[in-house]
Amino acid sequence: MSSTSLPGPAAMAPAGNPVPATRSRRIVDTPTRVFHALFALCFLGAYLTAEGEAMRLLHVTLGYSMAGLLVFRLVYGLVGPRHARLSLLAGKLRSLPKWLASVAQGTADRTWAAVNWRQGQNLALAVAVVALMVLVVPLTLSGYATYNEWGDWLGDVHELAGNAFLVVVLAHGGIVLLLSLLRRKNMAMQMVHGRGQGPGPDVVKRNHAWLAVWILVAVLGYWSWEWQQSPNGLISAQAVTDLLSGRESGDSD
Repeated sequence: MSSTSLPGPAAMAPAGNPVPATRSRRIVDTPTRVFHALFALCFLGAYLTAEGEAMRLLHVTLGYSMAGLLVFRLVYGLVGPRHARLSLLAGKLRSLPKWLASVAQGTADRTWAAVNWRQGQNLALAVAVVALMVLVVPLTLSGYATYNEWGDWLGDVHELAGNAFLVVVLAHGGIVLLLSLLRRKNMAMQMVHGRGQGPGPDVVKRNHAWLAVWILVAVLGYWSWEWQQSPNGLISAQAVTDLLSGRESGDSD
């Protein structure tokens, strides 16, 4: 008697009805992703231009851009679609004390398996996001006060707030990396293309791409306006010359 192999799922499926492949679903809309990208780029640029006077105007412009983007996110979180509401973050944070109590109880009883660690991962991510939004307020206010020379001590406050913001940014990135490893999916890319792996309906029904375009136009328009208001532009020719000469001297050493 000859041996036969069992047919696979594709062979067993009726003709004209192939087995569907694992699909993705939209979980982040375009305005949120554009906000995230611009917010991150503005902070990176502001942090890199924080030292010295050569690029001070660029540093200030990027800082104001962060404040404006935060205002958009707050408004969008209050009146925007359900998936972008700040109430979702608030709901997660309200469960934090109960989760910490479960961790304390699990530690006392040595029953850590009973702790909802997935909820803890989501809570850590939510805390980092809220911390970033909160820190923008003292960061930009102290930067404005420092720029207008309201007090030398405010420069120290601004530097402290900037370093604290950087620490939270790094923690946020570390949490995303850890979750990507634990869940075996690239969670960082979800904020790039807005889609998550796995079957199921789209969490985000409407992408609102038009709003993302307006955000980008508003930010670029503000940068253009600031450039026109600056006699030498946001990056002066002298600043570029100093930067290049510094590199050349470093290379000669």
